[in-house]
Amino acid sequence: MFAIENLRKTFVAPGNVVVNAVDGINLGIGDGKLITLLGPSGCGKTTTLRCLAGLERPEAGRIVIAGQTVCDTARGIFVPPSDRGIGMVFQSYAIWPHMTVFENVAFPLRVARDRKYSAADVKEKVLRALEMVRMSGYETRPATQLSGGQQQRLAFARGLVREPQILLLDEPLSNLDAKLREQMRVELKLLQKRLAITTVYVTHDQSEALALSDEIVVFNFGKIIQRGTPQEIYRQPKSQFVADFIGSANFLKGKVKDVRAAERVAVVETRHGSFGCIFGQMVSPGQDVLVSARPEDFVLSDKPPGEGLNAITGKILHRVFLGEVVDYLVDAGDGEIRIRSKPEAEFQVGQAVHLGVSPQKCVALPS
Repeated sequence: MFAIENLRKTFVAPGNVVVNAVDGINLGIGDGKLITLLGPSGCGKTTTLRCLAGLERPEAGRIVIAGQTVCDTARGIFVPPSDRGIGMVFQSYAIWPHMTVFENVAFPLRVARDRKYSAADVKEKVLRALEMVRMSGYETRPATQLSGGQQQRLAFARGLVREPQILLLDEPLSNLDAKLREQMRVELKLLQKRLAITTVYVTHDQSEALALSDEIVVFNFGKIIQRGTPQEIYRQPKSQFVADFIGSANFLKGKVKDVRAAERVAVVETRHGSFGCIFGQMVSPGQDVLVSARPEDFVLSDKPPGEGLNAITGKILHRVFLGEVVDYLVDAGDGEIRIRSKPEAEFQVGQAVHLGVSPQKCVALPS
């Protein structure tokens, strides 16, 4: 549905420092998929979205949407945003406070330059867009009398009213409270699947990315660090940055002792003994690595773990009851390990414990 080739965009920061906001990335996606651009503030994800929308002019690169070249710096092509067949929802919603719900949604149709819409067309499309987001019956309501969730739905309706080829979403849920945000994630995912509309979603919220995406693209310093399904990104990170940014991770220092390349399995010598691990990037014997393991993958017990599990001994430093889980901080001698465990098994601060974790849940990362 779209392809980005060798895209580069720079900004000049105070002191005439040139910042590579987007540093030569390549990216594409198939029809009907939802892809999330994920990363910390300033990593280049929003700039990439704005280049795709036509709100920023890149210094280099080519962008193709549904077979049409909308930007090619080498050939001097730059199609304005209104002619790119896109819909966009901003973080701030950008709702007109002096307009009704109907007029807010109708606005993109009334100002369209590529086509004139009759009054009947406008009414039909606005009502259909409002029905999609469960806002039927709100047509005459002033925009200022909407709740946060209703404003968000209104922004979605306005983005969908022209039946765009691609829907671009720039952190659209960040202004909602936690419970409403979780509810809107579900609604957005169901809406996107029902409409089968290609969607690019920008966020720094890992939970949103994992819950919504067909694919996640992790950005840092203007570059794509890793791309994959939510499961691949979470379970098979290729760097410490990805493992640490997506959810929580524990890291143990070690040195590779043996590698079985065909099985993508390595044996890593750590302070706690030999650990079996999988790996995303190829590692070699003698290489310094970090063993990454998620807090929820550890089994906490007052007895040594069963055969085949990587084993660590330690002492409980801190515990926090969180309802569904208990968060433990364990002193493992050369560092602290965070563990998330079911509340049925109670361990107290100061108690000596054994930790076990499956080799398939440990990832050897280049140090």
